[in-house]
Amino acid sequence: MNKNIMEYETVALDDNDNSVIIIDQTRLPGKTQMIRLHTAQEIWDAIYLLKVRGAPAIGVAAAMGIYILAKEIARQQAEAGKIDFDCFYEKFKEQKDYLNSARPTAVNLSWALNRMEQVCVKAREEGKTVPEIIEILGREAREIKEEDIRVCKAIGENGLSLVKPGDGILTHCNAGQLATCRYGTATAPIYLGQERGYHFRVFADETRPLLQGARLTAYELKSAGVDVTLICDNMSAMVMKNGWVNAVFVGCDRVAANGDTANKIGTSVVATVAKRYGVPFYVCAPMSTIDFNTPAGAEIEIEQRPAEEVTQMWYKERMAPEGVKVFNPAFDVTDNELITAIVTEHGIARAPFRESLEKMREKHL
Repeated sequence: MNKNIMEYETVALDDNDNSVIIIDQTRLPGKTQMIRLHTAQEIWDAIYLLKVRGAPAIGVAAAMGIYILAKEIARQQAEAGKIDFDCFYEKFKEQKDYLNSARPTAVNLSWALNRMEQVCVKAREEGKTVPEIIEILGREAREIKEEDIRVCKAIGENGLSLVKPGDGILTHCNAGQLATCRYGTATAPIYLGQERGYHFRVFADETRPLLQGARLTAYELKSAGVDVTLICDNMSAMVMKNGWVNAVFVGCDRVAANGDTANKIGTSVVATVAKRYGVPFYVCAPMSTIDFNTPAGAEIEIEQRPAEEVTQMWYKERMAPEGVKVFNPAFDVTDNELITAIVTEHGIARAPFRESLEKMREKHL
């Protein structure tokens, strides 16, 4: 009997095999394939090629990835007969910086890698040996995963307070279980509501050009028994105008200090339409996604993706003329004035966001 997609772990660690195990999300929904990542190149490729995607899941994969790479560095040193922290740390930093270059917009990638480095440095300051540091890194990587599960559930509880049974909810891209380790961020209220008999009606945007809404969100919600309807991105205005949507829930890859948010391309369009029709627009974000060092959305680096994602991916034959110019940003920035609230694990932030997010930060610290 085949397992339901909800029964798989999005990211897992195999210490015996020294590998990170992920669902290859580029194969979904047609094929559920688990792949093992052993090398820095394999981990980098998995993140860049969206085999693992979603800001929280990327962070967990990066933490587990730098841990297994640290183990390999230490093993090579042991084989050479000399375990030296300075040499270990130099190579650790090289691998960390390499993994961090995979995707620039999702702040969880650098957040998780920096957290792992800080643990490494602190352990050294406490006089730990390299083998002891490796053990500590392993525990920290596992804790980052467990934290993600707890955080997503808390976001779900807070988000659920904003809606009522029977509501229609629209979501864009995939901020579901496949983007995290469990529950998702934007889908966490939906899953908790499903467990409690809320009977939400969900509209999932297709989310071009990579179709994360069609391939992933619609797939996992349907698998969980949620009443989900797939729509093309340019249908969101119609379903909102018809009164079928009571709230929009989206995830995000980075929140600036002023409340501007970067999320999958097309999110700002949904927010603009929601504003027009008076539909609350909620961004679900763990504190790890809030970048207080970035003052405003204009300063968020937006990843540019290959033209082929627009011109030929998912098509049997190329659907655009050869040589045509293509603009393919992976994300856009939603201005804070379009956002009703930002839902975090510590509560719900509202305008003025700079002040309310800072209060959330104080709770977090």
